[in-house]
Amino acid sequence: MKKILSTAMILAALSLAGCSQQQARRPVSQSSGTFMKESIERNKKLIANEEQQIDSVMKSNPSVKYTASTKGYWYYYQKENTTDTITPKRGDIAYFEYDIKDVKGNVIYSQTELRPQVYHVDKQNIMMGLRDGIKLMNKGETVTFMFPSHMGFGYHGDNDRIGTNVPLICTVTLNDIKPESEAQEN
Repeated sequence: MKKILSTAMILAALSLAGCSQQQARRPVSQSSGTFMKESIERNKKLIANEEQQIDSVMKSNPSVKYTASTKGYWYYYQKENTTDTITPKRGDIAYFEYDIKDVKGNVIYSQTELRPQVYHVDKQNIMMGLRDGIKLMNKGETVTFMFPSHMGFGYHGDNDRIGTNVPLICTVTLNDIKPESEAQEN
């Protein structure tokens, strides 16, 4: 019994001593940043290609006055409301309709399919370009936006009809804007 007890004590002491001298293991592989640099270059080429596609659409319509946004997309007014100055802001409810086309003008989703939308401004998750574009609009306006893929559905697409890295054209009609408090009363 003494032998078993002393053997157990020796094993316990050795395992405790062994644990206290261990050092943290280093990673098996270390990245040099090459992958990130290559990824950045790929993205720059992708964005340049998409902007070139959008630019060719704009050049094919010289009578249309396009505006470049600060967020990296372009738009023009089909119907402009110059009398109102109120635009949707965080917390408002925006009632709008829209359609989605590719840069060749092929309809991906029609306005009928997408149905009228009720959007709680900056509180709901919608396409990044629309989230920003709607805040530029006045009630009653119809605006056509041209979004590079990173402002649309990006790398993943929508897992249905919009593929990977597809620039989009969205025509949006803002039917109404209401403060959140007023919309909740109705």
